[in-house]
Amino acid sequence: MEWNIAAECISLVMLGIIWVYARKGSRLPSLKNRIFQWCVMVTFSAIFTNILSTVMIYNYVRIPMWSTLVVTMIYFVLTPLMGLAYFLYTLSVIYTDSSQIRRIVSVGIIPGAVYTLVILSNPFTNWIFDLNMNDGYIRGPFISVTYLVFYAYCIASIVFTFANRRQIDREIYRILAAFPVLAVAVIIVQQVYPSVILSGSAATCALLIIYLHLQNRQISIDYLTNVPNRQELLDMLGLVLKKTPKKTFVLAVVSLRDFRQINNACGQQKGDEFLKAMCQFLQKTHGGSNVYRFSGDEFALLFTQEDETQIKKCVETIQERMEQPWQIDEFHFKLNVVIGVVQYSGEGESLEKLINSIEYAVSQAKSGKCGQICYCNKEMLESLERRRKVIRILKEKLEDESFQMYYQPIYSVRSGQFYYAESLMRIPDSPIGPIYPSEFIPIAEETGLIINITYVILNKVCKFINCLMSKGIYIGSIHVNFSAMQFSQPNLAERVLAIIEANGTPPSAIKIEFTESTLAENPQLVTDFALKMKAHGIKMGLDDFGTGYSNIATVINIPFGTVKLDKSLVWVSMKNENSALAVRNLTRTFKELGMKVVAEGVETEEQRKLVVDFGVDQIQGFYYAKPMPEVEMETFMLAQSKKEQRC
Repeated sequence: MEWNIAAECISLVMLGIIWVYARKGSRLPSLKNRIFQWCVMVTFSAIFTNILSTVMIYNYVRIPMWSTLVVTMIYFVLTPLMGLAYFLYTLSVIYTDSSQIRRIVSVGIIPGAVYTLVILSNPFTNWIFDLNMNDGYIRGPFISVTYLVFYAYCIASIVFTFANRRQIDREIYRILAAFPVLAVAVIIVQQVYPSVILSGSAATCALLIIYLHLQNRQISIDYLTNVPNRQELLDMLGLVLKKTPKKTFVLAVVSLRDFRQINNACGQQKGDEFLKAMCQFLQKTHGGSNVYRFSGDEFALLFTQEDETQIKKCVETIQERMEQPWQIDEFHFKLNVVIGVVQYSGEGESLEKLINSIEYAVSQAKSGKCGQICYCNKEMLESLERRRKVIRILKEKLEDESFQMYYQPIYSVRSGQFYYAESLMRIPDSPIGPIYPSEFIPIAEETGLIINITYVILNKVCKFINCLMSKGIYIGSIHVNFSAMQFSQPNLAERVLAIIEANGTPPSAIKIEFTESTLAENPQLVTDFALKMKAHGIKMGLDDFGTGYSNIATVINIPFGTVKLDKSLVWVSMKNENSALAVRNLTRTFKELGMKVVAEGVETEEQRKLVVDFGVDQIQGFYYAKPMPEVEMETFMLAQSKKEQRC
């Protein structure tokens, strides 16, 4: 019988190329990657022995029969084992629990083991094939078993893929379902045309699909710097944490400062050249491995062997190099870096916690709070853990709108009454105890939660105003603080008006306040918003004047009803006559412009006398009243109302 092995020869070359590139791909020693390498090796060996066996059978007269028999037996063993290899690869993608895979494999290898025993006994039974000097190669009566075993493993792959389709990514599901179907289809063609050997082609097609979509190095390698990317780092860390949870290691992230300047000055192409040079330098410094591109201008260094001397030397080398200028063609420049370092203690921290820790360390280094290098120590990790808890509590409070509202009355100097108040959000009770505004407000702003929190606060204030009015308690207006982030919302004015209208609250009873720093950041946005609010009768106020960078010209162009002097101005005026003179003149200027002036942070009789002497219209501070919850505020306002009636 004659066979056409041209397709097998081409497949062998293609598989060799895949093997070479696959070995340069992901360095992650995961079960999936190891099995893929085994798949390639088994398939390559099967195709090679197939071609070799065919050539030897053609020349069986000139070649020792025993050698032809051995090679042919190896081919018959390996061919159905290709199906077993694909089956194991499918399991490694579907299941991450190695114990689960072991249970399935212990049963799954039985057909392959039985078939291997059949092949080993073939010289005595000739069930699969026979070789003799008279007839050469003769098919045995049970040669179809070879195909059945291959089909069985391919079908098993499809069955397991379909059964676990809900827990697999849709794209991966399609790939796992497609490659065994393709392999079976090609083998069926070979059975129809037995003279054309296609078993290797079937296997190569399947491996090509797997490689291109699941094992391609581009999935794990950064295209520019040719080092593993962030996802590969996450996979590596996840594998280390799972396999050796008690093993300590160190992760460092080198972040370039103001890298955008290079792109702006030299062009993006030169910037890319610099990133390549920077990456090569880090690889050389770190020994060539475990360097990852963490983000656009950040690189991660993984120290799997914890050696303080090596880590310190590496960090010092990076710092020393960055003090020297870089040259890319005709361009010369210097760049600073900051480095975040975190040590995994082996105490079972999660991958998410580890990544959050290193990102926090980098952000702290960027802020300059701990120098150019920030070592994320136990104290910082505890601080970061508390921050995560605060964020979770804020989200929970926001979801069910369960945070509490406090109100601090504002004293009117001329009338001696408390017609106004400032709304303040408080978290007096939580799983971690009371959380004060000095802690949760910055976190809410950093995370963007402050935007929706402010809308909820406005809604609660409207309901409280309605409650006071329904009981005949007069309220001039309640101040609601808006952060700078609020003005990033394109529909801010519409949302504010919708909340007030939905509650049926008089617009004049709401006063929106924002800080001077907000005004300095977004003067035009604030101006446009203030004009819209004024058109609907909603009052505006400037909070914490004296702490930001806005100028008087900007302030007077916005329709503010009140300007609130920051407590620092009051306190410094107690000690410095020049400061007192400046604040007195500011107060007079604002009043001449038609604005009410509020002094906040007044706590003593001396401070009260001073701000009254300045000519302020209203006073806010502990001297008169501390912030109080709604029920106490209602009682306070009711008592003031009755007092006014008696007078």
